[in-house]
Amino acid sequence: MTSDLRTGGPLLNDTAFLLARANAQSLAAAHAALAEHGLRVRSYTVLALAVSEERLSQRDIAEYLRLDPSQVVALVDDLQTRGLVTREPDPNDRRAKAVIATPAGRRLHTQAEAAVNAAERDLLSVLAADEQAVLRDLLLRLGFPA
Repeated sequence: MTSDLRTGGPLLNDTAFLLARANAQSLAAAHAALAEHGLRVRSYTVLALAVSEERLSQRDIAEYLRLDPSQVVALVDDLQTRGLVTREPDPNDRRAKAVIATPAGRRLHTQAEAAVNAAERDLLSVLAADEQAVLRDLLLRLGFPA
C-alpha cells in the first residue's frame, strides 16, 4: 500500500471503514492465535460464553453475539461433537437448552484465552495503556448502548 493511502486516503474520515479495518486486523490476529487450538473466533466466543456461569441458551448466545440462530446451532453442534460443550435443560424454561462447557471445553478455553489475550496485547501495542482503556470503553458503549 502506498503511504499516501495511510495518511490521506479517501476513507480515513469514514468511521465505519476504520472500525471495519480495525476489526479485520483484530480478527486476523485472533484467528491466527486460535488456529493451534482448533478454534475460530466465532467458536471461541461461543465456548467463552459456555464457560460463564450464566447458563445461556442458544437463542441468548445468538442475541448476544448478533448472529443468526442457525449459525449458533452449527457452532454449538461442532463444539458438542468435539466434546467441548453440552446442551442441558434450562431449569427456568423447559423448551430451552443451556449451552455448558465440559471440563475439556474449560481447559481448551483457558489455553485459547491466553493465546487470544497475547494476540490482543500485540495488536494494541501501538496504543498507550490509557488509550487502550479509552478504546475499550468507547467500543463497549458503541456495542452495548444504554
